[in-house]
Amino acid sequence: MYKRAVSNPMSMPFFTPGDDPGPNFVKLLERTGTRIVRDLPGQIDAGHATTVLAVRTVDGVVMAGDRRATSGHLISHRSIEKVFEADRHSGVAIAGAAGPAIEMVKIFQVQLEHYEKVEGKELSLDGKANQLSAMVRGNLPAAMQGLAVVPLFAGFDERRGTGRLYQFDLTGGRYEERDYATSGSGSLHASTVLKLGFEDDMSTDAAVELVLRALWHAADEDSATGGPDPIRGIYPIVASIEVEGFERVPEDEIATKFGAITASLGNRWASADDEGGES
Repeated sequence: MYKRAVSNPMSMPFFTPGDDPGPNFVKLLERTGTRIVRDLPGQIDAGHATTVLAVRTVDGVVMAGDRRATSGHLISHRSIEKVFEADRHSGVAIAGAAGPAIEMVKIFQVQLEHYEKVEGKELSLDGKANQLSAMVRGNLPAAMQGLAVVPLFAGFDERRGTGRLYQFDLTGGRYEERDYATSGSGSLHASTVLKLGFEDDMSTDAAVELVLRALWHAADEDSATGGPDPIRGIYPIVASIEVEGFERVPEDEIATKFGAITASLGNRWASADDEGGES
């Protein structure tokens, strides 16, 4: 009645009860002979995605990321996307080696969809974070060779009726944060802005403005973080995740908010210069 795995790649594989990978998509790939590269020779200089962050709001969470990818001292890409919809009520933002990070996100998305189709319901938010944690841990050999991936994960927990967010380390350690989380080369500067500006029961609109200010200051201090580029029309990706689901903030709205931020900072510095001249 049961077969271990059929040879025709277009057929549905079957497994004995003890060998069934269940809803784990990565184990399914391994059982059917799909090779997952884990060991790479030597150090590899690959493009790196930089600063991403997430903030809890009264209605859920807001995630954001700049658009720059670097390779050493070079800007390898100016408009990379770092914030992705994991499923309807969760998102993942990537920092680290861009290629492996994007591949990890794609597998993570399919794994969540596979689980939902097999089980007939969404995996819990904690379960999703655990799955991503296992994937980060599986990438550790590559991380030791320069291809580290350190994502952020956030979502709306329908069971609790609130937004939740998680940070990870290179070994797959998973840490739930209460108010905000950052990752990437500009995370220190971004987290300082978030720490000073965060308020309990923050609205989504206020959180969007806060994360944009955090990314602006991170870009001002960290050369690997890209700031707004109105000449090319490139702005950070920002998304909210609430009870209705994952939704990206329109780019024209981001451009307008950045215009206001730039004007306010310009006025502040102009006033400081005038005061310095008078003294």
